[in-house]
Amino acid sequence: MINFKPYLNFILCFLCSFGLAAQSSKITLERVIPEETGVSSSRLEKIDQMIIEAIEHKEIPGAVGLISRNGKIIYHKTFGTMDENGETLVKDDIFRIASQTKAITATAVMMLWEEGRFKLDDPISDYIPEFKDAKILEKFNEADSSFTATPAGKEISIRHLLTHTSGIGYGMIDTDDRFRKIYAKAGIIDAFTTDSISLETNIKKLAQLPLHHRPGEKLTYSEGLDVLGYFVEIVSGEPFDKFLKERLFTPLEMNDTYFYIPDSKKDRLVSVQEKRNGKWKNLASPAEYDVNFPIKGARTYFSGGAGLSSTAKDYAKFLQMYLNKGSYNGKTILSPVTVDLILENHTGDLYGSKASDYGLAFGGVTELGEKKGGLGTAETFYWGGYFNTHYFADPETGLIGILLKQTRGETKDQTGWKFRQMVFSSLSE
Repeated sequence: MINFKPYLNFILCFLCSFGLAAQSSKITLERVIPEETGVSSSRLEKIDQMIIEAIEHKEIPGAVGLISRNGKIIYHKTFGTMDENGETLVKDDIFRIASQTKAITATAVMMLWEEGRFKLDDPISDYIPEFKDAKILEKFNEADSSFTATPAGKEISIRHLLTHTSGIGYGMIDTDDRFRKIYAKAGIIDAFTTDSISLETNIKKLAQLPLHHRPGEKLTYSEGLDVLGYFVEIVSGEPFDKFLKERLFTPLEMNDTYFYIPDSKKDRLVSVQEKRNGKWKNLASPAEYDVNFPIKGARTYFSGGAGLSSTAKDYAKFLQMYLNKGSYNGKTILSPVTVDLILENHTGDLYGSKASDYGLAFGGVTELGEKKGGLGTAETFYWGGYFNTHYFADPETGLIGILLKQTRGETKDQTGWKFRQMVFSSLSE
């Protein structure tokens, strides 16, 4: 007589796991009291005091913080002001998220990868021929920013661009002054602009400039995600902003995330502030960029590395999709297998910190980082943005933390690391 029990157990386990996956994919980040998710309300209140003290000490003018666990929002608060006039921040105010754009662009790339459009180690020159025969900077002339370069002997791949190992530089925020000058002379747009320029024009100019090093040999923070924004346009046949709206923002109900904010919402854009004579003042646009880029200008450049603006809740939906293994509110964006691939370490020991590594979209905490304390578990992934924004998400504990501010200049602000450390310390079970 055949024993069907092992087969029945297998079927029950399969149906159970399928049911849990389907259930988690429908999470919509509803608000609950912290204790329902195993988080201490009294410990979260200490975060309030930490941020209030930072405002009182003029380290920041204001902030919006959001914390969720297991798909439930347990903390969503505002502190301080959104501009020099003292306008009070509200929860759905819109922030320039700058480099938080990178993970969104990487997600778009991997959505197309899932469709079999390319392989991760394909040369980018197969799609953007101008990158063929890349060269490495050899000599730089300080007098006129001219240079000589030597053949790299290796092609830049799509994986290199995702992991910041391509050797491409980053203009105004590059750590090497020679590249800042070379990019400025070439008229490269580093992130955002109010001028009338296209991704195609900018990226094809960038392709003619020298690299820091041979692709794959080092990790150099770069404009690789801007290159990939143009790559998405080529592969999908759609403008990058349209692709993101149709394939990512609309399914995830990220209704306040834009490259350029519509006029009906521009009053919700938080001002970038700097401290002048001990007071917070709206930042005057530096020579390198115009802080009004999300609401003024030609609205034609879609920076995959730093161009988006968003809200705390919108970005939480994006991160929750990852914690749900690729789905949110019943909409599947990525396969669970792809999510696992994205979150793997793809840079080996190149990251430069044994406490962190880098995947295909995010920085990640290592086992050593977990032991260091304050960073989360070894499953935690994270990043931030140029205008002082921060986020992290942890599949192990189900936590998401987002802290949005808009500042430039030296402020002695320590709210970012304190927030992350205190969020993990708020767990009661």
